[in-house]
Amino acid sequence: MSTPHNNRRRFIVQAGAAASALALPLVSGAQPRTVKVGVLHPVTGALAYSGQQCREGALMAIEDINQAGGIKSLGGARIEALLGDAQSTPAAGTAEIEKMNEAGVSAVVGAFASAICLATTQAAAKYNLPHVVDVGVADQIVERGLKNTFRFGPGYRKCAEIAMANLQVLNTSAGKPARSVMIVHEESLFGTGTAQLLSRELPGYGYEIKEVVKHANPTRDFNNIVLRMKAVNPDIVIPANYYNEYALLVRTMQQQKVTPKAVYSVLGGAASSYKFIKEFPQAANGIIDCNHWFNPKDRRSAALRKRAEAKGLFFSYELFMTYTAMQLLADAIERARSADRAAILAALESSTFSDHLMPYGPTRFVNGQNTGAQPLMTQVIKDDIRVIIPREYREAEPVFPLKA
Repeated sequence: MSTPHNNRRRFIVQAGAAASALALPLVSGAQPRTVKVGVLHPVTGALAYSGQQCREGALMAIEDINQAGGIKSLGGARIEALLGDAQSTPAAGTAEIEKMNEAGVSAVVGAFASAICLATTQAAAKYNLPHVVDVGVADQIVERGLKNTFRFGPGYRKCAEIAMANLQVLNTSAGKPARSVMIVHEESLFGTGTAQLLSRELPGYGYEIKEVVKHANPTRDFNNIVLRMKAVNPDIVIPANYYNEYALLVRTMQQQKVTPKAVYSVLGGAASSYKFIKEFPQAANGIIDCNHWFNPKDRRSAALRKRAEAKGLFFSYELFMTYTAMQLLADAIERARSADRAAILAALESSTFSDHLMPYGPTRFVNGQNTGAQPLMTQVIKDDIRVIIPREYREAEPVFPLKA
């Protein structure tokens, strides 16, 4: 049985292990103090795969920062990771923030899922603790006036707007073969919010919303939902769910021979995933996704992918989003010349960070949202994920509609 005492003990053990793994040999009297940073993700529970990927991305970034000389404006101070497990629930994430504050962290990076980020950013705000959101896409996270919250990537409103505009271009160019949509989404803030946005806006583009289906997390059987899909026969299926449910939904569609003109995702949990392609290549083939994606023309992205795969990891968006979020924070600490929370907050607010592998312009935060961020459109083509839109990052021509 998990108890507060056990949770606290686990936290301290994890933090100590991370510090030991990343620490330099001690030099008496000459070693600058480390800068403690909370690395908070759901590494157990329903979101454990994504949380572990995020954690690995954060630790790889810290490794690179420390090996490059640490925080130079602080005499080469190394970043020390204090690891936290949100256990896939907002309440557990909030409890980890309390522990991290007590442990004296200067900032927190995390916490993957929107619902968890909503809770952890609020909890961190009580202590004026800078919180860099790595993935959480719900726009409510940065719309509450919290001065401690900064999201490096785009939110789901921007992703949905770009996805819908590009769908209209693809459909019009193909002679408008698609006229109807079915949305299948998970029940939490991410899936529900995305589905509401799409349901409200897609009719304005001329699409009939045939059905919007919500499912629980976790869901282990999509047969009834796919049977319903067969009955309403939409031209386009839009899944909005996390990895496990996305993969199972599409596999069930394949088993029941449901072949819409497109599986078209917005922030699809498995759509832009090398893991999904490796495990279920036929089910993944042809899927289009509007999602977080690296700049394929930046050589650093290929090098980071090679390192991740050498560690037995997939180069997923969770990994490279948290990697760059940690770099953003390190850049702010460098410019702040201090581990003080207020100084780091001021540095984040004025950030123009651009030395990264994402297809973003220089960082510019407005109400905590990086307005320089953008998603890319990808498609699974010949067992690989290729960028199809926008043209400056294009690696392959889009295939739309899919052949039955």
